[in-house]
Amino acid sequence: MMTMLKNLQGWIDARIPMTATYNRHVGQYATPKNFNFWYFFGSLALLVLVNQLLTGIWLTMNYVPSAEGAFASVEYIMRDVEYGWLLRYMHSTGASAFFIVVYLHMFRGVIYGSYQKPRELLWLFGMLIFLVLMAEAFMGYLLPWGQMSFWGAQVIISLFGAIPVIGDDITLWIRGDYVISGATLNRFFALHVIALPLVLVVLVFLHLIALHEVGSNNPDGIEIKKNKDENGWPVDGIPFHPYYTVKDIMGVAGFLIAFCWVLFYLPDGGGYFLERPNFEPANPLKTPEHIAPVWYFTPFYAILRAVPNKLGGVVMMGLSIAVLFVLPWLDRCKVKSVRYRSMFHKLNIGQFAVSFIILGYLGAVPATPELTIAARVFTITYFAFFFFLWLYSKNEKTKPVPERLTH
Repeated sequence: MMTMLKNLQGWIDARIPMTATYNRHVGQYATPKNFNFWYFFGSLALLVLVNQLLTGIWLTMNYVPSAEGAFASVEYIMRDVEYGWLLRYMHSTGASAFFIVVYLHMFRGVIYGSYQKPRELLWLFGMLIFLVLMAEAFMGYLLPWGQMSFWGAQVIISLFGAIPVIGDDITLWIRGDYVISGATLNRFFALHVIALPLVLVVLVFLHLIALHEVGSNNPDGIEIKKNKDENGWPVDGIPFHPYYTVKDIMGVAGFLIAFCWVLFYLPDGGGYFLERPNFEPANPLKTPEHIAPVWYFTPFYAILRAVPNKLGGVVMMGLSIAVLFVLPWLDRCKVKSVRYRSMFHKLNIGQFAVSFIILGYLGAVPATPELTIAARVFTITYFAFFFFLWLYSKNEKTKPVPERLTH
């Protein structure tokens, strides 16, 4: 039997480099030996992506992409399809879990300088994944055809009308009609189910290829490829398998415990994962008391609302995402990890995280004069992170970086 398996492996390897690819990207991929808790979130993001793809395929088997049948088909999935409720909640809870994991993954990149040379392209691929993920989530948010889905899409799509000259044409093109209708739902369904997942999978593939080409960063921000033994193996590196596959399995187990608790006991996330108005069918003649996007968009929505001018708000919201793309060139410090950087840099990262969280809260609640002022203040502090980073990073006083990894 073993001889037959080896012959089969040899036959396959002669036609496609399966073993060489496995060794390059898993079995013999050198990873730093000091990964910590923050390095769980890359593998968890891949896990949640697979969950979204698989549950999405099953949901489309009973979903009807039409204005007349969408809401009823979701109710049919929830009530009559065997385990349909579980699939729907796995998908809706998975969407929020995806953004939680991705935000923490991005934050890890910020604190350990994983966007700096030679990983600029890796960061750009990651940001493109984030952008496509936002589009994918927005398209999918309309599909249940509930009150908040309908009116949230109405508000977000209308923002494109603020663009001078071409705004109205873009809005009409996105909707596919003069109002949000079955045509909008149909094209959003096609984009959500076919086009954007394909783009997302390609970008994830490129992200992983770029990662394995330059090597993984680590909490010390030291390039392990600089110190190699006589066999060319990094002295501070260990094979990804079995060491980090086992470690990631432990992370997956912990994640699934938390995920399943939410899935079975709090699937609506207290009204943040699934808003209560979304359990009512879309009604173009009845506006909800408070219209807000789902929680993972609310930091950017708060920035939008903080600007009195509609066009200015759209520009600032776009800049709040676009500025993340140029982060590798704003940070001019030679030291990567926050461990060895100045106290001012640590405080700057801290206020950035606090600003983002508070903006997320402010975007989820109804606007008042006091909260609007607060949103403007934290919009300024959000952008101040990038401005001050560019200002002080070139001449920043840092601690000595060790030659070898620490534990």
